[in-house]
Amino acid sequence: MAKSVQDIMNLIRENGIKMVDFKMVDINGQYRHVTIPAQNFTEDTMKSGIGFDASNYGYAVVEKSDMVFIPDPDTAQIDPFCDIPTLTMTGDAMIIASPENKPLAQYPRNIIKAAVTHMQQLGVADTMKILPEFEFYLFDNVGWEVSPNYIGAHVDAEQSYWNSDSQGRGVIVPKQKAYHVAKPFDRAYEARSEMCLHMLDAGIEINYHHPEVAASGQFEIEPQLGEVVHMADATMMIKYIIHNTALKYGKSATFMPKPIAGEAGSGMHVHMLLFKDGAPVFSDDNGYAHLSETAHYFMGGLLKHIASLCALTNPSTNSFKRLVPGFEAPVTVGYATSNRSAVIRIPAYAKSPDKRRFELRNPDATCNPYFCYAAILMAGLDGIKNKIDPHANGWGPHDFNLYHLSDEEKAKLQQLPTSLPEALDALEADHDYLTAGGVFPIELINNFIKTKREECRAMAAIPHPAEFERYYNL
Repeated sequence: MAKSVQDIMNLIRENGIKMVDFKMVDINGQYRHVTIPAQNFTEDTMKSGIGFDASNYGYAVVEKSDMVFIPDPDTAQIDPFCDIPTLTMTGDAMIIASPENKPLAQYPRNIIKAAVTHMQQLGVADTMKILPEFEFYLFDNVGWEVSPNYIGAHVDAEQSYWNSDSQGRGVIVPKQKAYHVAKPFDRAYEARSEMCLHMLDAGIEINYHHPEVAASGQFEIEPQLGEVVHMADATMMIKYIIHNTALKYGKSATFMPKPIAGEAGSGMHVHMLLFKDGAPVFSDDNGYAHLSETAHYFMGGLLKHIASLCALTNPSTNSFKRLVPGFEAPVTVGYATSNRSAVIRIPAYAKSPDKRRFELRNPDATCNPYFCYAAILMAGLDGIKNKIDPHANGWGPHDFNLYHLSDEEKAKLQQLPTSLPEALDALEADHDYLTAGGVFPIELINNFIKTKREECRAMAAIPHPAEFERYYNL
């Protein structure tokens, strides 16, 4: 139910709120915030907002960088991690203009809202629902250093197989054998349960949580399907809750896609489906996997643009260390039912018409979720507009294990990018589907590419410890 300013005032009074915190999102998809005393919160706060400098958030705006942040009262909730009673809200960034402010086109939350409006204007659907799966590691100890005379990182998880001779109690999980392990091997059960309770309090419905494959502290929390703008907000809050709850339990959380060599990587598979006037757009009893022609065109758009999408869905150099064969991560451009080696998987268990859907398996949670979900929607809409048939384009269905193909057979299939620079090249060449309807400003895309290329150059210039092992004595 939509909240009014009076609802917010009542929340403040009834819960003894002392501070009101406004959470904003930078270009990398991280929270930043500014806080005011609750006594200063008025109706004018909701109208006039809070001023901030957009350039410090990574946005290369054409206008003056002084912007105003307008809170969205529907996102108001009590922050469970503040000792001083604090109400928190996210919202939208606006350009200060006369006679009224206008949305900052580069601000992530404005982009996902613009993508939904574009979908509605096309008449394809009025609602997109998504379900992102959150895989992450919880470490008991972590540290790193990058300096001229020392380059290294270390992590530790008490139950990991590498502690078998020192752990002392014998409660050790073998390598790659942690999927759904129970107590006493599941050391983070209470922490994850508390995370889920905080999510429920924040209005985020949860399906389940469980240990994932990697023995060294990998876990998953899966929310329920939700409207795409709400789930973009929820993605930010889920990560915030996981990070802060982990610290409470003496652990450190990371969504880094591949923090440990030889262990499973952490992805953020995104399930999706569309509705129009309450009816599912993707369902058809007579279609392949009971999906409609529109659903197949949507998949076709995703597969056509998958290389450029990777720049936004997998925007870290570490992302591509996860997208390798052998760890249930996708490497091949294609679709199939119940096939975790394809980049698009159609879950066989989604049998009812209002649940029939598919998941995109390449994204990871280092992405800016607003950019990620908006780009996925825009690629799918492009597929629908241009009737891109994934089967006619040779993208499947691949109802077999793509990892087991011969090199000759693999050479016939299109592969995902193998590095961030390769994905950025694809985005530079293929972005018209993102700028359609004015959803993604070209200035943002150009600035994103420029910023990420600089990041790649900096990373490539740093010697890697493994290079010493391989090359030192040559």
